[in-house]
Amino acid sequence: MTQHTQPVDALIVVDVQSAFVVGDGAVPAAGRLVDRTTDLIARARRDGALVVHLQNDGQPGAEDEPHTPGWELHHPVEPGPREFVIRKPRDDGFHETPLGGVLTDAGVRSVAVCGVMSEMCVQATARTALARGYRVVVPYDAHATQDCPAVPGVSEAVPAATVSRVAAYALGSDAEVTVPAADVIFTAPGGAPDLREP
Repeated sequence: MTQHTQPVDALIVVDVQSAFVVGDGAVPAAGRLVDRTTDLIARARRDGALVVHLQNDGQPGAEDEPHTPGWELHHPVEPGPREFVIRKPRDDGFHETPLGGVLTDAGVRSVAVCGVMSEMCVQATARTALARGYRVVVPYDAHATQDCPAVPGVSEAVPAATVSRVAAYALGSDAEVTVPAADVIFTAPGGAPDLREP
């Protein structure tokens, strides 16, 4: 049965960078992730939603160290009044970045969050969006991560898909985490009262 959700007026694409979706370091579900995020970006643009690409600045020597091939965004960007690239130093896309101001200035009230890694930057960004009063949709097939390795005496390896599912559910009942990417509907910001607390 098709899931139904209310439209969202912003798409946050978290760290879909070459290091994480191409080559040996790619997440196990990289192909699916790229397909889903490509579709979400195209539909968000078409319907006038705000599109924000978050780009993680890794530490020196990391696979996403700034200005290395792995750091580059995988998806082409169409810069303009409704599409931005925001670099970030931490997991949370709001931490020490202009993301909050960009969303506020655009009149955004709801966000869809996709990308990598599910239990790190995706979850941290979605959690802060919830705390700031945004309605948050995390389409279950549009975020991904790596397998969690086994730790002797603690647990066996945990498959990436399981890690992603748990990470999304850990956001609690206020986040919409059972909607597939294909069912996310976009709209332009504005046109309804902003009920978020200041």
